[in-house]
This record gives sequence, structure tokens and C-alpha cells, in this order.
Amino acid sequence: MGLPDDYRSMARIRRFEERLAALKDAGEVPGSIHLCNGQEAIPVGAARALRDGDHVTATYRGHGWAIARGVDLVGLFAEMMGRDSALCGGRAASPYLTDPGRWFIGENSIVGAGVPVAAGAALTAQRTGSGAVSVVSIGDGAMNQGNVHEAINLAAVLDLPLVLVVENNVYSEMSRIEDMVRIRQLADRAPAYGVPGRVVDGNDCDAVAEAVAEAVTRAREGGGPSIVEAMTERLVGHYSGDVQHYRPAGEIAAAREREPLARIRQAADADLTARLDIVDAEVAAEIEAAVTAARAVPFPDPATVKEHVHV
Repeated sequence: MGLPDDYRSMARIRRFEERLAALKDAGEVPGSIHLCNGQEAIPVGAARALRDGDHVTATYRGHGWAIARGVDLVGLFAEMMGRDSALCGGRAASPYLTDPGRWFIGENSIVGAGVPVAAGAALTAQRTGSGAVSVVSIGDGAMNQGNVHEAINLAAVLDLPLVLVVENNVYSEMSRIEDMVRIRQLADRAPAYGVPGRVVDGNDCDAVAEAVAEAVTRAREGGGPSIVEAMTERLVGHYSGDVQHYRPAGEIAAAREREPLARIRQAADADLTARLDIVDAEVAAEIEAAVTAARAVPFPDPATVKEHVHV
């Protein structure tokens, strides 16, 4: 992918999240939402290294990963509006959506719970000899969860084709990660598991793509799991009701100067700027068309409320 293509992919995620926030404010989206504004370069860069059949598991901040994996925008909007979408019929909404057809195992609202799920997908790939790789995204706070440690250790012992991408946006909910761990980088834990660990600039698509591609190649060739820590910053609250009172004055404004879309525009000449303006307009139209189509999707029939419920 080239620069305009990466910009388009990231802009699509950014505009989706911004439009979703507006729909939430208008009362069209029930429940809480967790947005990834500022972190778009990570899923877009990682997606470059993946092929059909490779599975992705994400956190509840996973809309960007779903979009980067090719999940339908209309289905995503309809799902989060609680409508009878082709994804999960309005039952998953924002934090649980999944799309097996795009190899998106989906999200999970339990911190770190995606790692053992992704390890299961990696085990299946290994046992079936499919050559597939399982990529899982977690936040920095999830690295302190017991099930994450257990899953990484299992993956290491079994040489599973698993790539763990830690999106370190500095805050674990409302607590700075530096107040929660004694190490400088979370990837420094990798040697304790006997796996490679690497820290990259999570606001740089190329840097993320190169690091994840190396880890994916290693996993696909039987070399086992890796940890990629992508340093980034979120531009919005932890969740839709978070006013971010805990962040120092000026921090968010400074982050807006470093975020991936702004970085590309800052380095662009007049010709590229004009091309990016066209991309922005096209993406805005695409997002609005998806919202209109999603609004036309009916709500689920209440008579189906007991379907898909297992006892």
C-alpha cells in the first residue's frame, strides 16, 4: 500500500468513529462505546501483513481492527445501532461484534480475554496445518492480567503462530501505565516468556507494518509467538462518557500534533495535500452512505429474543 492508501484506510476508521460518536450523542447508539481515535495506524499497518485466513481478535476498542480487516461499514453501523445487522443481528453492538467471514474473531469486554481466544485460533491453525496466523490486539493495562500471562506462556511453549500487538496508549482506563508497572516498556517482558519483543512507533503505519510482518513471518514459519508494543495516544476518552479530567493540561492538544493522520498532512506538499483533501471528501461520503443504509436496516423482531441463547 502507498501513502494515499494508508491515509484512506486510517481516515475511514477516524470518520467512522467520529460519526459513531455523533450517533451516540443523538441517541441512535445504545450502550457504551470505546473509540480508537489516534490509534488508526496500528490496525492499518498490521493489516498489511495479513492474508485471507489469518484471524484477528481485538479488545472492545476494536472498531478499527474490524474495518482494517474489511468488515462491512453498513453492518458495523447497523450492529452498533442495535439493528438486525448481517453481523450479529444487533446482539453484539459495539463491544462484542464479530465477523467470521472476514476472519475477525471479534471483540471482548473483559480486559485481556482475547489473548486465550486468539491462542485457541493459533492452536487450531497449527494442528490443521493451515499456515494461518492469529493476531490479537490488547491495551497496555491488559498486560497485567493473569490470563494474558498464561496464554502467552502456553503459546510460547507450544510455538503457536500467535502475534500479540500491545496498543500502548499510555493510559489503562484512567491510570497512567507508568504508575502501574516498574518496567520502561511492556515488550521488555517478552524474554521472560522466551519470545521476541519489539517496540515501535504506533503512529507510523510503515513501522507497524514492518514489525508485524516480521512477527507474522516468524509465526507462519513455525517460530512461535512474538510481542509487538506499539506506542500511541488516544485522542478521546476511555469510553463515551469519559471527560478525561485526569489528563494534564495540553496533553491532548500535543497528541493531536503527533497522531497519524496529522503527521501525514504535516509532511505533505501542496499536490499531496490536494489528493488527501479528495480522499477525505470521498471517505466522508462513504461514511454517510453507510449510515443511511444502516438506518434502513430494521430492528430485530422481539420474538427472536431467545434465539442464540445457550443454557
